[in-house]
Amino acid sequence: MSGLVDELSALQKDLTGWRHALHQMPEIGFAERETAAYVVERLREFGLDDVQQGLAETGVVATLNAGNGAGRIALRADIDALPIEEANEVDYRSRNAGHMHACGHDGHTAMLLGAARYLAEHKGFNGTVDFIFQPAEEGWGGGARMIEEGLFERFPAHSVFGMHNWPGVPAGQFAIRPGPMMASDDIFEITVKGVGTHAAMPNLGRDPLVAASHIVTALQTLPSRSVSPTDALVVSVTQIHGGTAWNVIPDEAVIRGTVRTLRPVTRDGAEAQIGQVVAGVCSALGVGYELDYTRRYPVTMNHPEQTEFAAQVATSLVGQGNVRRDMDPGMGAEDFAFMLQARPGAYIWIGNDAPGSDRRLHNPHYDFNDSILALGAAYWVELVRAALPA
Repeated sequence: MSGLVDELSALQKDLTGWRHALHQMPEIGFAERETAAYVVERLREFGLDDVQQGLAETGVVATLNAGNGAGRIALRADIDALPIEEANEVDYRSRNAGHMHACGHDGHTAMLLGAARYLAEHKGFNGTVDFIFQPAEEGWGGGARMIEEGLFERFPAHSVFGMHNWPGVPAGQFAIRPGPMMASDDIFEITVKGVGTHAAMPNLGRDPLVAASHIVTALQTLPSRSVSPTDALVVSVTQIHGGTAWNVIPDEAVIRGTVRTLRPVTRDGAEAQIGQVVAGVCSALGVGYELDYTRRYPVTMNHPEQTEFAAQVATSLVGQGNVRRDMDPGMGAEDFAFMLQARPGAYIWIGNDAPGSDRRLHNPHYDFNDSILALGAAYWVELVRAALPA
């Protein structure tokens, strides 16, 4: 580890305290008012006077200048939590019933706060850095909304960088790749419209549940039969709703699910093919349908130049052997993708694995690995200093 990591380790008590405080106040998309207030309070304690609030309702952006350089970069951390009841028995467990930080955004926020504090005290760069604390990453598109409301017009950074803790990568390592880093995220809802009847007389109706069952089965052929075996497509049906009684065939059944891809052309094809499958099955079985297909997050696409830059920064901290370049993309989605569409940049994973702990994301036993807080903060500091040399 570099000397900078040792310097940031001196803040470990504060970093951990901020993270634990944030962990106790989990809030979901666009409702992160207590979280945002906490972030603003800390930033002003650090001496950052230019702290702006209100983008995407609860977003916070703090700006720090040093020297007279024209360069400007943005660092982003997500601040929202998930609608999950926490199962951990720790003294800093969630105070908000039904909500918890099950993805580590409390840790991401604490690491960016640590970098803001260190840079405010020590500078060592020449230019401008924007610290973006973004709400509503978990399915609400907070990143897109910040951009729509003028994020990069008000804070015209030349490049933007993001970071997420990652299971499967040991603590003390990073992972990054150019091109697709995370998948796109689309959702669909199919309402199958039949004719209800008595379950003992199915010939008098049109059974939407049978049609729905065929649709679910047919959708599973898309990844295996409609795209190249070397391409990536995930079609997952996650909900089926229909019927209220043992002896009644209902009028309708509803199917919901998600589609993940790594290439825009695959995404376009999947949407069209789902429409064809639904139309074909429903026509064959004599039922109607409505299909609502919604594109949510695009592919998180790392820019090659900024990816190499970020990898070199990580290497300077942990050594070449601890920066993974061989990881497959994640099939989860990330709305940092919208920022990468608006500005060149890169998204990196910081390893969170440690023996004897459960670091799987989005589960009620998850807890951020506090041992990586100083390393994450050091990455942000070194990124700023390398991008904006004094």
